[in-house]
Amino acid sequence: MLLTTITAAVLPSFAIASAIGPRQANRITVNVDKKYQTIDGFGFSEAFQRAYNIYNLPEPKRTEVLDLLFNTTTGAGFTIVRNGIGSSPSSQNDWMNTFLPVKYGVKTFYGNAWSAPGFMKTNGRDSNGGGLCGLPGATCSSGDWRQAYADYLVKYVQLYAQEGVDVTHLGFVNEPDFSTSYASMQVNGNQAADFIKILHPTLAKNNLSHVAITCCEAAGWNVQSQYTQQLKSAGVESMVGVITGHTYTSGISFAQPTTRRVWETECSDLSGGWSTAWYSWGASGDGYTWANNIYTGLTTGNVSAYLWWVGTQDRATNNNNNEKLILVERDSYQVSKRLWAFAQYSRTVRPGAVRVDASGGNSLRTTAFLNTDGTLAINVINTSASAASVSIAGTNGTSVQAWVTDNTHDMDPTTASRAGDGTITGSVPGRAIVTFVIS
Repeated sequence: MLLTTITAAVLPSFAIASAIGPRQANRITVNVDKKYQTIDGFGFSEAFQRAYNIYNLPEPKRTEVLDLLFNTTTGAGFTIVRNGIGSSPSSQNDWMNTFLPVKYGVKTFYGNAWSAPGFMKTNGRDSNGGGLCGLPGATCSSGDWRQAYADYLVKYVQLYAQEGVDVTHLGFVNEPDFSTSYASMQVNGNQAADFIKILHPTLAKNNLSHVAITCCEAAGWNVQSQYTQQLKSAGVESMVGVITGHTYTSGISFAQPTTRRVWETECSDLSGGWSTAWYSWGASGDGYTWANNIYTGLTTGNVSAYLWWVGTQDRATNNNNNEKLILVERDSYQVSKRLWAFAQYSRTVRPGAVRVDASGGNSLRTTAFLNTDGTLAINVINTSASAASVSIAGTNGTSVQAWVTDNTHDMDPTTASRAGDGTITGSVPGRAIVTFVIS
């Protein structure tokens, strides 16, 4: 096992030398003795019946798209599926969100409600905000619906379990700081804490204590930190399994103030038209941009999971913007480079991996992870326009594999060599990401 070898021979650090040019070298140190967060995985959602895009594809296209999302050899190898919990009776083809991913080995299923059903809310509908009847400041003539909503969520978990799908994480609200024309419910941090005090024992009473409660899916990282602090002040932090936030109104520039695990659970580019580019001068939809965003989430935010918004979507929805990873249209599809940015991480950094320290280098952004099987995954983003040579010495690994994504490659195998002394060498093209897996 690599981990054992590292402990015996090269702790506290690996030395990784890289060069932007032939006379300017960057040195990166990976310290496997200094550990950070445990990784739960990477994923996406197919909420709002997006799964019908996959369902309607003819074979073999349907399987090809599923492989692109879940296959650990040819696709992204995603390990988390975020399912929308319906608040209206209009859902269709929702089975695609869970049953088929199970066949690919996905084990983390996050059931997330955008809203309670309308009859449980102050505005009588599941859209346009409104609050859950019975929460502090949300009284209704119909009475207190908090327990009924908790029971509703538990029933969702139970019904999926009956079909062989174990929901591992459960969220009761989405972007509670917004009121939208689609399913939405407004909840502040104190109200969220009040409901968690009901949901937590309801799960326990039904032998579902292993299902992690999440909160609160705020639209931006800054606002989510306010919710996080309110949960702590209300004394319910220990009842929450995962703190969850989005990056629409503010990106990740700090770690959430919590001792619980943290997930970034929704992000996308809503500003640009559909693009498959890797690097087009740093556009918001570029794959390169998102490789760097994932890096920031993992390092600055210490997130244990990083999720995109929707995996597939058609051309007509939302003016064909970049909120999807794969464009599905009739009997064909197009793949964005954003998917391959995720793949460089998701395929090589598997659930249970631990991030270890990586520092140094002026133009290389490096993350390193020890997987549970003992392999070491090192992701290197080259922010320079010029290629950078990389030398990884002293790992004592017996083999190395490497993959590259840039303008012309989609996580394609790339050359990495092992010398007689164990030194591993490779190259990272300009504006590219290369992942080395040493075993």
